[in-house]
Amino acid sequence: MRKAVVLLIAITLFVRPVISQEREKPLVVTSLPPVASIIKEALGDSVEVVYLVPPGVEPHQYQLSPEQIALLKNADVIVTTGHLPAENKIIELKSEGSIEGIVLEPKDYSEYGFKYLPERWYEGKNNPHGTWLDPMNALAIAKATAVALSQLYPEKDQEFSKAFERFEEKVTTIIKAYSSIAKDKKAIIELPSQQYALEWLGIEVISSIKPEAEGPAKSIDELSTLRPDIIVYDENTPDVLKNAAYELSNRLGVPLANITVLWTDKNYTEVLIQNSKSVIGALKEEKKVVVKEGNEKVQYIAISLLTGLIVGVSIGVVIRKCPVF
Repeated sequence: MRKAVVLLIAITLFVRPVISQEREKPLVVTSLPPVASIIKEALGDSVEVVYLVPPGVEPHQYQLSPEQIALLKNADVIVTTGHLPAENKIIELKSEGSIEGIVLEPKDYSEYGFKYLPERWYEGKNNPHGTWLDPMNALAIAKATAVALSQLYPEKDQEFSKAFERFEEKVTTIIKAYSSIAKDKKAIIELPSQQYALEWLGIEVISSIKPEAEGPAKSIDELSTLRPDIIVYDENTPDVLKNAAYELSNRLGVPLANITVLWTDKNYTEVLIQNSKSVIGALKEEKKVVVKEGNEKVQYIAISLLTGLIVGVSIGVVIRKCPVF
């Protein structure tokens, strides 16, 4: 009987490493699709990546299904943004011992350069929304994930490291090409998440049409007293918010730029460049990144072009009349 108990304890203690060694690829589960795109591009075919919140669903209202909880119990690394209800449930399950994998939060990314931006329009608190849109934060998330995986799979450390270095090289080149090109410009955004797509470009966000998920939207009259250089919105947000952005752009006579906050089936760097070009193009500046591939190494050559008025009138300046709310 005593031998049986000892055997059971040994199986309980060592089942996780055995599963990790037998799995064909490490399993990384992320809360949101954009975070999954970071991990997929950063670590490539060395990992399997799955996200939890389906496209088109409000992340702040999403609850985990029993099937997803079962998936989480089988994950090697779980990557969170640190504030969604589904992520709070993940932390709860981890603390209970129901999840054995490594759960990563913003505090784990901070060691690698992750930073929050202040919501200047909402008591100056840390903005937890859309943090992945800042490329430095994306690198920090990817690095923390690679390190966590190396802890579980030390034999794959070089594979993870080399994959991350390629991603880092690409993102760093984009940062050098675009960062601070719109220095000293100011913006009004539609939602707090959009702040992270702008401030690394040098644009200061001075207000948000909807300050927080739980708060009411600001009136157009109130926002019209400000003096931004650009209004930024996301085509995928509710019409009432887009209409407010159109009306504000029209009333103030400043350009409007569309950016993407949530996406699937696109590389992170692809969206990063698209968002940056949209904003800079609206401000009558453009940065182009030329990608050359050769042998087993990819070289990223950044070419900066100032186009002045060539870009012409931003699409956001041609606006239909929309109701004010």
